Amino acid sequence: MAKDRFHNAVRTALEKENWVITADPYELSVAGVDFEIDLAELIAAERAGEKIAVEIKSFIGRSVVSDFHTALGQCINYQFALNEVDAQRNLYLAIPETIYQSFFQRRFVRSVIDKTQINLLIYDQTQEVIRQWL
Repeated sequence: MAKDRFHNAVRTALEKENWVITADPYELSVAGVDFEIDLAELIAAERAGEKIAVEIKSFIGRSVVSDFHTALGQCINYQFALNEVDAQRNLYLAIPETIYQSFFQRRFVRSVIDKTQINLLIYDQTQEVIRQWL
């Protein structure tokens, strides 16, 4: 699977916060279905006993709504897969700060994120830093 455009920026941002990348890409297989969670599409990282998986999205496609649908579906599937094979690992959807400040502030989008309980990692792709963990 091709790496997301901002893959390296997010990986660097995680490393700046002392996360150790343990798989890039992070591959899962559940009941005959294979997944890759990204930092190529899924990344796995650990720090001080905490384990995470990160799905990186740039939201630079032709339609931010379409990109949102894709990211949401992937995260829901990844969460079910993690619950099956790696339940102690928390899943995060990594999104650019500019998209978070615009599209993700819309009431409907906030409601969907809240109801699906998707964790967000807000990153600045230029500075290669994490701005927020939500």
